Amino acid sequence: MGRRSRKRLGAGDSAAVRESRSTRAQRDEARRRRAEAVARNPDARSARVGRDPRPRPPAPWGSFPLTELVVLLAIVCLVSAFFFHGERSRTLLAGGAALGSLGGLELSIREHFAGYKSHTTMLSGAIGVITMVVLVLVVHPIALWLVLLSGVATFAAAFWLFREAFKRRSGGVGFR
Repeated sequence: MGRRSRKRLGAGDSAAVRESRSTRAQRDEARRRRAEAVARNPDARSARVGRDPRPRPPAPWGSFPLTELVVLLAIVCLVSAFFFHGERSRTLLAGGAALGSLGGLELSIREHFAGYKSHTTMLSGAIGVITMVVLVLVVHPIALWLVLLSGVATFAAAFWLFREAFKRRSGGVGFR
């Protein structure tokens, strides 16, 4: 670890400030006591730093790291897109973005419907974007304001539905 700079006490500092400073031995002792408390109760650390002590919901495919592999493939596609030009580069960029989004979306769906953490806004946003993309691809000559209006309406409806689903799964809590 690097050295940490410390504010030096100057001549104008009061005696109360000097006395309130802890010594290195006091800090080491406090650190040792915290380590012993964590060793006695492993959940104490997660509660102290604000982490959720509950485990993440398991993937339906078991311990196979499918999500991690999809995200890795997305990274490879995105990086390799910079080494090509033209249509291949655009295809790799689009594929990498789609794969990365799917990897994150899968984990969000799993956590949301298990009642672990609320991902209401992100899931609703994904539904809104998918609606707009489908509208543009299927109904080609369409006004932009209609596309935006349908995306916002779908987002609002999905937000309400996802929020109610999370409340049912988490025991009435609206967010976590």
